Amino acid sequence: MSLFKRIVSKLTNQPEEEDKQSLEKLGDSLKNADLDYKFAQLFTHSGGFFNYCADEAEALQTLQQIVKIEGMNNIFCWDKELQNFLNVVKTPYTSDFEHSNDAAFITCEYLIAYDGRIMLSHNNILHYHSSRLPNKIIIMANVSQIVNNLNDAMGKIKRNGNIKNLTSISGNQSKLDTSSHANTKLFLLLLED
Repeated sequence: MSLFKRIVSKLTNQPEEEDKQSLEKLGDSLKNADLDYKFAQLFTHSGGFFNYCADEAEALQTLQQIVKIEGMNNIFCWDKELQNFLNVVKTPYTSDFEHSNDAAFITCEYLIAYDGRIMLSHNNILHYHSSRLPNKIIIMANVSQIVNNLNDAMGKIKRNGNIKNLTSISGNQSKLDTSSHANTKLFLLLLED
């Protein structure tokens, strides 16, 4: 890739063509793999931190380690069930987004195996634009939320109705929001159903 193209891709926050090709090659090599394995490989390849949790106890332990290692002191978390997790690990949180939040703990709509993206909606991040979220995001999801591709996710969303403000994030940057933080750390806690 020419130097000019690299500079332009950095300025516009677009993934470099080499990264895109590398992701496509990995996706092609995994086309016959199980959806959960394919998602995990592509998610981590794009810079995300994947954590499989067999049960809630393991999820709590992993959450506690992430919070400790990353030095998270003030987490944005509006979901009541997720707040219970934070209460158990004795981590302070706010139900309303504040600029002092150093992390967010949220759920998601779907995990897209085709390219390792995570689909979010207003159900997960309220009315906030994903680019306003803190640089560290922890997402709790279930294995049953993994879908093959974006078409499958959109089909399920249409059947469920009333889901708006869709966006997707992957690894270390948002795929749809060009103003997203370039240094976002995305942690996924994937729970067995």
